[in-house]
Amino acid sequence: MVFSGLTFIFAFLAVTLLIYFILPRKFRNGWLLLTSLFFYGYGEPIYVLLMISSIIVNYFIGLLIDKTKTRKLFLIIGIVINLALLGYFKYAGFFAETLVSIFPSLKDSFVIPEIVLPIGISFYTFQTMSYLIDVYRKDTKAQKNIIKFGTYVTMFPQLIAGPIVRYKDIEFQLENRKETLEMFSDGVRLFVLGLAKKVLLANTLGELFTGLCKTDGRGMFGHWIALIAFSLQIYFDFSGYSDMARGLGNMLGFRFLKNFDFPYISRSITEFWRRWHISLGTWFREYVYIPLGGNRKGKVRLCLNIFIVWCLTGLWHGASWNFVLWGLYYGILLIIEKLFLGKILEKIPRFFQHVYTLLLVGLGWMLFTFTDMTELLSFIPGLFKIEAPSGDAQYLILSYLPLLIAGLIASTPLIRKVWTKVYVKKCGIVVEAAMVVLLLVLCTAALVKSTYNPFLYFRF
Repeated sequence: MVFSGLTFIFAFLAVTLLIYFILPRKFRNGWLLLTSLFFYGYGEPIYVLLMISSIIVNYFIGLLIDKTKTRKLFLIIGIVINLALLGYFKYAGFFAETLVSIFPSLKDSFVIPEIVLPIGISFYTFQTMSYLIDVYRKDTKAQKNIIKFGTYVTMFPQLIAGPIVRYKDIEFQLENRKETLEMFSDGVRLFVLGLAKKVLLANTLGELFTGLCKTDGRGMFGHWIALIAFSLQIYFDFSGYSDMARGLGNMLGFRFLKNFDFPYISRSITEFWRRWHISLGTWFREYVYIPLGGNRKGKVRLCLNIFIVWCLTGLWHGASWNFVLWGLYYGILLIIEKLFLGKILEKIPRFFQHVYTLLLVGLGWMLFTFTDMTELLSFIPGLFKIEAPSGDAQYLILSYLPLLIAGLIASTPLIRKVWTKVYVKKCGIVVEAAMVVLLLVLCTAALVKSTYNPFLYFRF
């Protein structure tokens, strides 16, 4: 079940919210836990048991870390269990395939396991690990109520694709939140805007990218349009889903932190990663980079720490060599900026800073999306080969051009700035409500007639 599906919007969400607000406050966490388990089990019933086991194990380990003298031992046990869980389901097959490719003689005697990846395991495993680490650091106290802890782990708005919510950020809200009409209306607005990003922009731009990849004779222009289309698709896909998650949280009385902040207006790779997938960057900074020493132990150690973090970031995104290369690509760029390029960038005009950033980010997305290295190596030369696009490619590009322009504008703060000025007028609230209703109608119509509704981050 996905947020951008009619079953979720008009059946699951409607029933969940109706009963949630009918129930007394003391029962709402329990109801949220049950509905979240149902939401997760709707697509993968067997893995609900895995999630329940994870909740129980991390709950008791958290109590042991909080109350015993052998705190560090139990933290290590908890981290090992969580990493083993993630490692088995996400990476066992990848490492086995790599081993066989290095030692072909093992092919006949070595069975490569076929393991189905549980949806969202990267997100909820990172959440449970951050909880244990924060309890160990005494940044928060262990949650004694297993229902509340289970609600934190399974909360359906952020269960499947984040943002990665740290327990200490919503600890107070789990016990003391107050659902208000203002929060609910803000949540509806944010959810519908996220839905529009996903359905009207990401899905359609994805069709353009897929169409161009299947079209012969793209030419240099067609290759660049494909690169731009995918860059916008993945942004609107993931940021839209994050907005929907935050909107759902607001409806239920929770405030989740922003996960995207217009990353395509960045003027450096460093700034880009402060604006893209903020919750993941925060997690790696607080639980990996800083404990390794951060930038406090000299330039050599700084480079090593960045290298480690980005190797792990690449692997977090997927068990494939293209993700490893993608992580190393950004690790190298960030090291270069930290050592000397960052100061040079500050001295050149802003326009060229943006061009530099967008060019490198776009090339990075090609590493990200092409899991087949043959496809990647055949695509990249086309970006620089002077060749006119074929008639089919030209027709496809012209058909989607208005949407492409709309996507480029929507990826900047321009619309928000204009709307902020309009909203101060008395008619702002009425106009906003009408626009939200209109967007919901357009998204519903698009979902009814469309069979193309993927979500790129489900595989993570």
